[in-house]
Amino acid sequence: MQRVESEIERLIGEIEYDEVTRLFSTLSGGKRLRAKLILKIAPSSEKAPLLAAIVELIHAASLLHDDVIDEATLRRGTASVNATEGSKNAVMLGDILYSKAFSELVLFDRDIAKIIASSVTALSKGEMMDVKMAESFNDDEEKYLEMLYLKTATLIEAAAHGAAILEGKDPISHALYGRNLGLSFQIIDDILDITSDETTLGKPAMNDFVEGKCTLPYIYLYRVMHNDEKEKLKNLHAKVLSEDESAWIRGKMQEHKSIEKSFELAQKLSDEAMNAMRDDEQLINILQTMIKRSY
Repeated sequence: MQRVESEIERLIGEIEYDEVTRLFSTLSGGKRLRAKLILKIAPSSEKAPLLAAIVELIHAASLLHDDVIDEATLRRGTASVNATEGSKNAVMLGDILYSKAFSELVLFDRDIAKIIASSVTALSKGEMMDVKMAESFNDDEEKYLEMLYLKTATLIEAAAHGAAILEGKDPISHALYGRNLGLSFQIIDDILDITSDETTLGKPAMNDFVEGKCTLPYIYLYRVMHNDEKEKLKNLHAKVLSEDESAWIRGKMQEHKSIEKSFELAQKLSDEAMNAMRDDEQLINILQTMIKRSY
């Protein structure tokens, strides 16, 4: 990971603009899940750290744009760039990171470059779907999971796929692993948004629903509610919730085991990924750590 961080620092330095360096330094690195995945799949490849750095720049760019779209003021417990520097600077920094990442992709095999580049198109499509879906209450599980795949899982899938090609490993099974890891990771995020507190999350609890996002626990809850309860839940959608309203939703989820059902899907996807990587203990450990995380 030290080499990855060095590559990221080098790429940012090559942009030759102190303002970009300053703004980028304010970003939290996060878990570096995508970078760690690439290094574990392709440990002997000299190009793996650079690919990991490229993917992390892409991920950072997507988060910058995401925060502007959501008008988020916090990112991983610290003030977002759009909150401190304005949305224009956040969007431009994201654009610079995207373009720098793409300029570095030309150093890789055509297949790897195409896989990563295509995932960014899918990611952007997923972002647009997410915004459109937030305009009204969504109770369509398939539609939600498609958006989740595009917005979150595709870049993780591409990272695993590209790393497997670098290392001469089976790209199909590694792509499946990355896809399911990405979906499981986001479903756990959806659950934690409801079950954790603001201090742990680094953002307000139940913020997804307030922003108009109907994640799996809400979809599963809506399905089993009586008509009057369904109407009440829909009326609370995309609104700032009072403590009583939040408690009512949590209570209903506990009653109908909506969280447990969501976790079951995350576990099922995780199990499929573990089965695909049954001979790789390190990749299995990543999944097991992810599924048990509390933040």
